[in-house]
Amino acid sequence: MALMDRVIGVTGRWLAKADSEATPLRPLAWARKTTGYLAVNRLIGMAIPFATRNGFSVEEVRPGYVRARIRLKGNKNHFGSLYAGAYFLVAEIPGGVLSLFDLGPAYTPILKEMTLQFLKPADSDVTVEFNMDSKTIDAIKTEADYTGRAAFSLEGQLYDDTGELVAISIAHYRVRRKGFESDKAGGATLS
Repeated sequence: MALMDRVIGVTGRWLAKADSEATPLRPLAWARKTTGYLAVNRLIGMAIPFATRNGFSVEEVRPGYVRARIRLKGNKNHFGSLYAGAYFLVAEIPGGVLSLFDLGPAYTPILKEMTLQFLKPADSDVTVEFNMDSKTIDAIKTEADYTGRAAFSLEGQLYDDTGELVAISIAHYRVRRKGFESDKAGGATLS
């Protein structure tokens, strides 16, 4: 786990310096961005092979923001639109990605509950975006550092390739602070 934590930390620092707007016209900036996203998707594939096998990918990640996609190909249901489990996959994993890269590897994200409201069948790939402002990130870290854990929620809007809203997700997460120990007097220590 220590090696994986270091890889997550290095990847997060790499992405924090990447320009998400970089194009091939700026080759070095574009290479930093694309290799960063490649590393994120590789990490996800190592941690959750199911995600990669099912066409999940992070398309953009930067401080406080993540956008992900799930492919229709290989994820069709019995009537040809996106399978419900694929919606869940694309709506759940980005919360963990956002947590790991914005909070850091010292915090472990855990999904506690998630709901999906299906609005319209998706006959294409589906994307979702999540945002978390720096004030929320700081509050989560402060609470987790003091109590060992903190709860937060993320709402996602899932869109098909035409830009049509096809589903809404609400995910409730908890992060745990690695190495947290509560002392007998009621204070907290980090080991």
